[in-house]
Amino acid sequence: MVTGMEKPYVVGMDIGGTNTVFGVVDSRGNVLATDSVKTQSYSKIEDYVEAVCTKLRPLIESFGGVEKIKGMGVGAPNGNYYNGTIEFAPNLPWRGVIPLAALFEEKIGVPTALTNDANAAAIGEMTYGAARGMKDFIMITLGTGVGSGIVVNGQLVYGHDGFAGELGHVIVRRENGRQCGCGRKGCLETYCSATGVARTAREFLVARPEPSLLRDIPAEEIVSKDVFDAAVRGDKLAQDIFEYTGRILGEALADFIAFSSPEAIILFGGLAKSGDYIMKPIQKAIDDNILKIYAGKTKLLISELKDADAAVLGASALGWEVRDI
Repeated sequence: MVTGMEKPYVVGMDIGGTNTVFGVVDSRGNVLATDSVKTQSYSKIEDYVEAVCTKLRPLIESFGGVEKIKGMGVGAPNGNYYNGTIEFAPNLPWRGVIPLAALFEEKIGVPTALTNDANAAAIGEMTYGAARGMKDFIMITLGTGVGSGIVVNGQLVYGHDGFAGELGHVIVRRENGRQCGCGRKGCLETYCSATGVARTAREFLVARPEPSLLRDIPAEEIVSKDVFDAAVRGDKLAQDIFEYTGRILGEALADFIAFSSPEAIILFGGLAKSGDYIMKPIQKAIDDNILKIYAGKTKLLISELKDADAAVLGASALGWEVRDI
C-alpha cells in the first residue's frame, strides 16, 4: 500500500440504517478519531450530507486539513462502486439513485469511492486484517442481514453492474422458505443473520416443549445474544438453535467454495463471535457437503478487525485506492 507521506491519512465512513459513523485512519489501520450522525434524522440527502460534513470537517482539520487526506471511502447498503451511487436501498431514508460519492467530493474536496458495506469489510480485512496476503477469499458479514464480499486474484468481484456477490440472497430452503425482505423466500439471510437466529428461536419455542431459559423472555423481544447467553448456561434448545443455524450456513459455504475455491472464508459480526456453538456446526456442515477436490483446502476464520472500528476501517481502505481529483 503506497500512500505517500504527503497524504498520510484517509477518511472512512460506514452508512448504517440507524447510524452513520466516520473517522480518520492512518496507513497502519489506526482509527485516530471518529464521530457519527443519526442516518434516519435526515429525509433529504442534502441535509444529511451537510450534517456529516459539519462534523467531519473539524476532524479533518485536526489532522492538517484536506491536503493530508489521500481519499475517502464509504461503505453503504446497495452501494455501487462503479457509479459512486446508493441505489434503491430499502433501509435508508432516501429513495432512488443517490450520487453520494460526488456529493461528498464536492462538499469536502477529497476524492471519494463508495461500495456496499460487505465489500468494504472485505477490503478492510485484506488491507488490515485476517486476509492480509490473501488473493482469494470470501468475507461473510453476519449482522442484521447476511452480506458478502468476494475477492478473486486480489480483486473484489463487482460484476458488470457493480452488484455482484449477494450471497445472503442465495436461496437455501425451497420448501416453506422464510419470507425475506428482498421479496423472495428461503434466502440464507433469513436463517443465518442475527435476526434469522431470533426467528429460529421463536420457531423452536413453539415446536418444542422442553424447558428453556429463552421462555423467560417475551418471544418478540428475543435477540441473538439472548440465544448465545442461554447456550453458554447449558440451555439445550439454545445450543440446538446454533447447531441448526451453523448447519445451514455451512451447507451454503460448501457451495460458495465450489464457486471460487477461496483460500479462506472469513466470518465477521457478532454471530461469528459465538465460538464453538456456531463454528463447530459450520465446519461440520462444510466437511459433510464439500466437493471432494476442495476438501480441507479452505480455512474458516473469524475477522481480525475490532468490532468498534471495523466498519470505518473497511470503508477507509477504499480511500487509499481512489484517484486524485
